[in-house]
Parts: sequence; C-alpha cells; structure tokens
Amino acid sequence: MSSDPWGRVDETGTVYVRTADGEQIVGSWQAGSPEEALAYFERKYEGLVVEIGLLERRVKTTDLSAKDAAAAIDHLRTQVDEHHAVGDLEALRKRLDALVGTVESRREERKAQKAKQSDEARQAKEKLVTEAEELAVSEQWRSAGERLRALVDTWKGLPRLDRKTDDELWHRFSHARSAFSKRRKAHFASLDAQREDARKAKEKLVAEAESLSGSTDWGATAARYRDLMTEWKAAGRAQREHEDDLWNRFRGAQDVFFQARGEVFAERDAEQQENLTRKEELVVEAEKLLPVTDLKAARAAFRTVNERWEAIGHVPRDARPKIEGRMHAVERAIQEAEETEWRRTNPEARARAAGLTGQLQDAVDKLTKQIDTARAAGNNAKADKLARELEGRKALLDQALKGLEEFGG
Repeated sequence: MSSDPWGRVDETGTVYVRTADGEQIVGSWQAGSPEEALAYFERKYEGLVVEIGLLERRVKTTDLSAKDAAAAIDHLRTQVDEHHAVGDLEALRKRLDALVGTVESRREERKAQKAKQSDEARQAKEKLVTEAEELAVSEQWRSAGERLRALVDTWKGLPRLDRKTDDELWHRFSHARSAFSKRRKAHFASLDAQREDARKAKEKLVAEAESLSGSTDWGATAARYRDLMTEWKAAGRAQREHEDDLWNRFRGAQDVFFQARGEVFAERDAEQQENLTRKEELVVEAEKLLPVTDLKAARAAFRTVNERWEAIGHVPRDARPKIEGRMHAVERAIQEAEETEWRRTNPEARARAAGLTGQLQDAVDKLTKQIDTARAAGNNAKADKLARELEGRKALLDQALKGLEEFGG
C-alpha cells in the first residue's frame, strides 16, 4: 500500500483522497504501481488547479459574462465534488466559492455601470431631443438643418435604452426633425413662388427697358428708367439661374440709352459752350453803346446786335442768367433813354408840365402875400400855418420845375 498527505492506494488498487468528511474513493488503478496511481490522480488535481487559475484570471481581466463564468464554475465544482483527483479539494472548493463572490461582485458592478451608462445615455438623448425641439422652430434653415443632421449622428452613437423610454425619446426627436423639414420645405416653396413672381415681373421690366433703349426723348425716358429701377428693386430676387441674366439685359438696355444720351449731351454742351462765347462777344459789343449819347444810332446798333443774338442757340443753363442779365441791362438803358426823349419832345406833356408849374408858382406867390398880411395884422398863428403850407407848395414847385427841365423848358 502507498500513500501521501492527500491520498492513498490500498492493496486492491483502490485510490482514496482525504477530505474533511473522511476518505473518499477517487478510482481504481490496476495498470501499474501505487505510486503511479497517486501520481496520475495528483496530475488530475494539478489540472483542476490550472483550470481554476485560468478562470480566476479570465473573471478578473476579461469581459467574461457572469452567466458564462457561473457555468464554468459549476463545471469545475462538479469535477471537484466527484473526487476524481488527489489533492486539497477543500482548497479548490474555497477558491471556487471565492470566485463565485467575485463573479457576483463583478455582476453588481457591471449592473451598476450599465445603469449609470443607461442613465447617462438617457440624459444625453433627452438633451438631444430638447435641442432638436428648439431647432424645430428655427428659421436658420442651413445651420439648423446641419445641426439636426449632426444630432442624428450623435444619437446613433449612443447606447439603446429600454424599449419604452428609447421609443418615446426617438418619437419626440423624429417629430422635431419632421416639423423642421416641413417648415423648411414650406419656406422654400414660398420662396420659389416669390422668386418666380419676381422673375415674371423682371421679365416685363427688361422688355420695357429694351424697348426704351433707342429712345431720343431724353428727359422722359431717363425718368422712366429711374422708375423702372425702383420697380426692379421692389420686385425682389428671381431664381439664381435667372437673376444675373435678367440684370445684365436690364442694365445693358439702360447703358445703350444713357451712352447715346451722353454722346448727344456732350455734343450739345460743346455747341452751347461755343454759343456762350459768341454771346459774350455780342454783350461786350452792346455794352459799348452805353451811356447813350445818340439815341437813334444806339437803337439801330442794338437792334443789329440783338438780331445776331437771337440767331445764336442755347447756352449752358448755369451761365444763362448772367449773360442774359447783361444784355437786358443794355436794353433797359436804351429804353429809359427813349422814355426820357419822349417826355422831352411831347408837346402835350410839356404844356401840362408848364401849366402845373405856373399854377404852383401862383399858389406860392399868393401864400407869400397872405403871410405878409397876417404878420402885419399881428396874427402870427395864422402866418405860421400858412408858412407850413407854403413850404409844401414850394417843394411841389421844385419837382415841377425839374420835370419841366426834362422837356428843355
């Protein structure tokens, strides 16, 4: 018979293992010596030790599920309980029991971690939903659309929650996206309609602008082009593919008209500037007639100058008041000379002036005598009153005498 601290082999070849509950039969060995029998079952024990060690490391260092770990522990425990190995089986049971505690602890940790991750994912998804619902009412169509697409990508990267919670949050998230898409679609549909209306309106403006490009009614046409530009701005923008072409046609029509007008105005300005030079020469010639000494000659000379003046066309508008004012001043001087001559040579007017002078002279003589009489009688008050009246009559007499002088009298 052979034995060691954990087992023995009896004379019949039966192998035993020592446990806390006494010896347990391990098996029977007939093929060799008892030492070989113990060595064989000791190797089986070592095999169990290695397997348990490997399982311990897997539980501690890998993501082995609690279910798979429990199944592996049960499998090893069955082998230990069946006593098919020689060694400290109780130590193996204790290691397996400890491993059960480790697995359970890991299960609770994973459960807590999963719950934490689920709560974080729920909060993250709720945050995404809240932002999506805020974006759903935005009118920043481009940036809001891009942000919603980014939120979808973020959502896909988050873990799923329990079906009820996940479905509810996804429904809100999807509804917000749909609401934004509907509003954006309606906005751009309205915008397309507005742009189509703008295109039609601008087509009409272009057609009128092109029809006016050959007009020579410079003032009225230029005013109409200004009105057309105002209408163009009020019409809004057409579709991008039409806007530039319409604008180029509209602007091109105006350019044709204003270039033609500019050329005509430039030619007109040059002609009017030349007219101004010629009229300035005539004004200088007319001004040499002043002062009038020979009315008849001055009148004839001015008539000749004026005829040449009238034959000359327009001058620049800003120079017109000054040049015409100088010419009119000469004309007025000649007219005043004519009026003076007429009064001097008019017999009736001269007779009236002489009569008036005589009447005033008589009145002055009469008042002088009355004053002398009043003072001789000592009536100074009456004399003073008559003296004031005399002063007035003398003033009128002086004016009448000056008028009479104009007639050479």
